[in-house]
Amino acid sequence: MSIEVKNITKVYGQQKALDNVSFEAKDGEIVGFLGPNGAGKSTMMKILTCYIPPSEGIAKVCGMEVMENSLEIRKLIGYLPEHNPLYLDMYVKEYLAYIGKLHSVKNLTNRVAEMIDLVGLQIEQKKKIGQLSKGYRQRVGLAQAMIHDPKVLILDEPTTGLDPNQLVEIRSLIRKIGKEKTVMLSTHIMQEVEAICDRVTIINAGKIVADSLASDLKQYSGNQQVVSVEFDKKVETKLLMRIKGVKAVKELTKNTYEISSTEKEDLRPLINQFARENQLEILTISKTEKKLEDIFKELTT
Repeated sequence: MSIEVKNITKVYGQQKALDNVSFEAKDGEIVGFLGPNGAGKSTMMKILTCYIPPSEGIAKVCGMEVMENSLEIRKLIGYLPEHNPLYLDMYVKEYLAYIGKLHSVKNLTNRVAEMIDLVGLQIEQKKKIGQLSKGYRQRVGLAQAMIHDPKVLILDEPTTGLDPNQLVEIRSLIRKIGKEKTVMLSTHIMQEVEAICDRVTIINAGKIVADSLASDLKQYSGNQQVVSVEFDKKVETKLLMRIKGVKAVKELTKNTYEISSTEKEDLRPLINQFARENQLEILTISKTEKKLEDIFKELTT
């Protein structure tokens, strides 16, 4: 395992930022670390990158415990914090060369050029960082995180400040990197998680509330399926609740209803049967799967 977290607790004064947190990230896996503001995401990332110690528990990176092997672990990790700390008076190439020297990178000139090309900084490479837009500063942050070819990348809100075109490019870059490295990233953009993450870990109030493959996340949803149906006339909600497996009914318009169920059996045949038995005509019917955003809201509200 590239990342192993077991029963980690972090206390600030009387407040628990993390409460008995456990999860893992495998080699070559892109893990989306999600949660509302103040949930403990950045605190967990700071522990894994050896910036702060845990109050309790064990955290390992590449098999080494963070409290015992801080310097060795930092050599293996690339880290982009939420608030990207950069030397604004340095030129892009100058800054990346400086970071590369700190990591004793060999063939540094070639490596800097490779990073500039990889993150799309060619046009801006001769500018001072302070002259760059927020999106390009974020690219510089990504380049410095990867310049020493780390085994694990930890990215805290990596796409903050990027325009739609830049978002596509950086997401593509992260997917490419994830084929060779373990990537752990936090984000508030649900589409981003659905687009690039293999595994999703959701934290709320310092506790893990979901941890699974992205494709299996629906198991945490209270409602596994939702069917929207429009009848030719109004139907009493209490009658729809009598359909087998129905757990909730929401009236959307005069004759249109959203029907939810936790059963695996498809609701549509049952709704058709209900319509026949009650002399109703179905005008439209469609089944929609719960989106990650809906599941996230359920787990963190």
